[in-house]
Amino acid sequence: MSATKGAVATTRSVPLPTESAPRRLATYVAAGDAISRAGLATQLRSQTELLVVDDPKRASVAVLAVDEVCEEEARVVRTLLRGGCRHVVVVSTGLDDRGVLTAVEAGACAILRRGEASPERLAAVLVAAMEGHGTLPPDLLGSLLSQVGKLQRNVLQPRGLLFNGFTEREIEVLRLVADGLDTTEISEKLAYSERTVKNVLHDVTSRFNLRNRCHAVAYALRAGVI
Repeated sequence: MSATKGAVATTRSVPLPTESAPRRLATYVAAGDAISRAGLATQLRSQTELLVVDDPKRASVAVLAVDEVCEEEARVVRTLLRGGCRHVVVVSTGLDDRGVLTAVEAGACAILRRGEASPERLAAVLVAAMEGHGTLPPDLLGSLLSQVGKLQRNVLQPRGLLFNGFTEREIEVLRLVADGLDTTEISEKLAYSERTVKNVLHDVTSRFNLRNRCHAVAYALRAGVI
């Protein structure tokens, strides 16, 4: 008699591989008052792509809800960025040209009117911010570009500065420093005196609070100047 006769055939259940859950974007919510903050946080918790956290140091992005953007709100944006948040999105009830420029100068990467900031819209803007995309109300974009143009014409250009904060001469000198040339070689190549070359490098390190010429070259490389 076969050992398997009368036995019931069975199959072992092998668990199917499951896809790992998508990583949620750690988001910190800041507002001018506790009620606004709690309400906004509750709305954003309904968005599956976001994970609302209570500590800004644990957040990758932050959303700041305010009535208007003035210097006090700009300080909050800068504090969040210094505290570890990589991007800050501002949601404002009142928004004008000056407020937009103040927020941008402080480092905000996206600005929304409160009336347009549904939970779904805000979640999409926060995810886009992490991908390097900025958001601005279309009717205010032209105004911001106009402000930037005025800044270039009226402030930077008269001082010989490009919009990246460097002069053309500084860029020339830094490129040669990056190529390994010393002060004497740079002065000969550009027909500047050695004192001029040293002054150019001193101006750069002082303006951007850099330690030395090597630090200046690294800073310029990161800024995409050279």
